[in-house]
Amino acid sequence: MIILAVFVLFLGLFAWLSLSGNAPDIAIWPIIGLSLLFAGCFAAGVYIAAILGVLGVVTGFVFSDRPFYNFIGSVAWTTSSNYVLIALPLFLLMGELLLRSGVSAKLYKALNLWLNRLPGGLLHTNIASCAMFSAMSGSSIATAATMGSVALPQFEGTAYDKRVVLGSLAAGGALGSLIPPGTILIIYALLTNTSVGGLYAAALVPAALVTLFCFGVIFLHGLRNPLPESGLRIPLSAKLKGTLGIVPTLILIALVLGTIYGGLATPTEAAAFGVAGAAFFALIEGKLTLRALNESALAAARNTAMVGLILIGAFVLNYILTSLRVPQTVAEMIATLPVPGWVIMAAIVLVYLAMGTIMEGFSMVVTTIPVIFLVVMHLGYDPIWFGVMVTLLVEIALITPPDGTVMYVLQGLRKSGPITDIFEGVIPFVGAYLAVIVLLLFFPGLALMFL
Repeated sequence: MIILAVFVLFLGLFAWLSLSGNAPDIAIWPIIGLSLLFAGCFAAGVYIAAILGVLGVVTGFVFSDRPFYNFIGSVAWTTSSNYVLIALPLFLLMGELLLRSGVSAKLYKALNLWLNRLPGGLLHTNIASCAMFSAMSGSSIATAATMGSVALPQFEGTAYDKRVVLGSLAAGGALGSLIPPGTILIIYALLTNTSVGGLYAAALVPAALVTLFCFGVIFLHGLRNPLPESGLRIPLSAKLKGTLGIVPTLILIALVLGTIYGGLATPTEAAAFGVAGAAFFALIEGKLTLRALNESALAAARNTAMVGLILIGAFVLNYILTSLRVPQTVAEMIATLPVPGWVIMAAIVLVYLAMGTIMEGFSMVVTTIPVIFLVVMHLGYDPIWFGVMVTLLVEIALITPPDGTVMYVLQGLRKSGPITDIFEGVIPFVGAYLAVIVLLLFFPGLALMFL
């Protein structure tokens, strides 16, 4: 198992340093035992929040002379009461309201009027609609679930390759984590004390590049596999009339992102504007019922509680490890290795790619950032640039078999067919994401030009 191998390698290095007298003054073998316990619990399917919290308490009990009841309450309160975290349930609620309002269906139809004649036809609409919806929802899961439910019926009975259809929807859905107001960016900002607004600005160019590269994948597929419906002409008057369906989306994007970039509101305040705007359009569509509000609130509360528990567990463990100087020592040790910094960064990227095949993206962030972030800072990399890189790697985790969450969401929307269709269809789009990561490694300024 890759995670287990990483733990053994990482802690084996600590054991070697301990024997050579260069390791920190902590007990090595109990740390190895606790780390293997973490890997074993994760492999057994234990909830990640429980693993993190229990491991933090046990580690503190074994190594720290401070009773856990003296710090666990303050750590949990500080984490859960952070002002930045308020944006998370608001964006989740906005996404749930949009899911039930019908705005997404109008968006999809309007975009298709303009993109249908490109090689690839409706497949371009999948990417474009997901990208625009992501700018409202901030969630990959919400984007995949919403646009998948709208798009999949459009392809029934057509000559489109179902694998490419599903792959494009998976790739487009994953964009929800990177395109502002992506919730992963908020979590990263909370874990590293980094500016959310700076992360949002830095994510713009990489998000645009991923979108363009996905369009390129579809364009090449369309050239090799032309479809007769791509030659159908739609009158300009019909296009202009249908474009009205994009107006609600543009207004919501202006409310959320325009107020942030214009300096009129913080991300948290912008999220509140977004909820109000989503409720307004749901009201116009006649979908703002008590049942819809109740279902939206329950779904948002359920996801917020899950995220909150994981964050509290991660912060408890991080508090203990930091007090034992484990992250600081790892960072100093790696930073002094006789290899260039880019080699270490490339190794970090490969580790994240490996973890993404068996670990859910959000859990991957909260369990690794407390240690990896200090390593990256010691190497001299920009924290905002690294936040964008981590988010891109999380997006790849969302569409990488066998544990890609977005792919399972899409599979749940299908009436029939094996999930291997999605596995095969998403591979070229994973290549598009990897291409952007390589570009950012060689040209980090791409993510920092608007700061």
